[in-house]
Amino acid sequence: MSEDRPVPLDEYPVHQVPLSMKHVATGDRNAYDRCIFHVIDDEGRALLILGLGVYPNLGVIDAYATLRLGDTLHAVRASDALGDDRMRLRVGPVTIGVLQPLREFVLQCDPDPDDPDGLSFRIRWSADFPPLWEPHHQQRRGGRLTLEGKRFVQAGRCHGVLRVGGEEIQLTPNRWTGTRDRSWGVRPVPGEDGGRLAEDHPTEGFHWIWSPVHLGDRFLMVIVQEDADGYRALNDATLVRPGHRDRQLGWPQTEITYRSGTRHPERALVRLGDPRKPMELDVEVLTSSPLALGAGYPPADDWQHGTWRGRDWTDRHTYDLTEPHALAGYGVTDHAARFRLEGRTGHGIFEHGSFGRHDPSGFTGFDSVAP
Repeated sequence: MSEDRPVPLDEYPVHQVPLSMKHVATGDRNAYDRCIFHVIDDEGRALLILGLGVYPNLGVIDAYATLRLGDTLHAVRASDALGDDRMRLRVGPVTIGVLQPLREFVLQCDPDPDDPDGLSFRIRWSADFPPLWEPHHQQRRGGRLTLEGKRFVQAGRCHGVLRVGGEEIQLTPNRWTGTRDRSWGVRPVPGEDGGRLAEDHPTEGFHWIWSPVHLGDRFLMVIVQEDADGYRALNDATLVRPGHRDRQLGWPQTEITYRSGTRHPERALVRLGDPRKPMELDVEVLTSSPLALGAGYPPADDWQHGTWRGRDWTDRHTYDLTEPHALAGYGVTDHAARFRLEGRTGHGIFEHGSFGRHDPSGFTGFDSVAP
């Protein structure tokens, strides 16, 4: 019997190319389709990050959940063989339930039967704003397209319950903010040799800001990606107000105050809008979760997205964030933050990564840090 049979999603009129919905329109091994949710304690005590990804040309589906509580990071990771039912968003103990597309979700991590004090949760994530497209994202190494992603972002509120270490934490919408990102396309997965192009085009530096902000009756999204010399490869600042046309806020200019001896941001000031009378977004970092620890983002050395770990693989791990973790400083970190803009106070994520040379910040190389 042929293994190439129609899948359940083929029943619906959603096809974009003359292929089964089992397949993507590229043979690139790095094809992906995934989501990430943030659940933010507005007081900064806790930050939960949850993600799930599909890698159709690798035959892998995986997911992760990390909770920073105090100085401990609790992580759950799971991976399995990708099946035919693409609407079943479950891997091991982690499930994302789509109650209403673009509006209501249930985020769930089942308890570990061997460790009742391990991380578990059931959370209702509810959107307060319509989804916002992010700029089309491309990166090249020499002549090769290494990343091309389509993404949208959204913000809302959360309620439910978190359990860890014998503690039960109740989430209420007036105290817990939600953001999420949905993306698909091509993105590097570990296991590929970059070859001559990687040798001829080494990365000198990378500077990144990705910041969704819930400001009560409005939503702000800021994105900046710059090369070593400050050349801006990605730029966006958009203010969303339901019932109004989205407002473009120009070319964000950011001043970041780093902790001495590091590239860890403690505060930032982002100037937005008309340069003659800019709006100023004040950023106060509350707590931080390095994505290279537990969440599977490069340069993690214990697990990365899309890597095959065999069927029904689940791993639970805790990290002591008072100890130095060398790789954490060379990856992107999600910072739960308090934001202030024109008299309004809100909450969201200040995602930041800065490594290698970055001339506008005064960083001269990979070993350069703030004075």
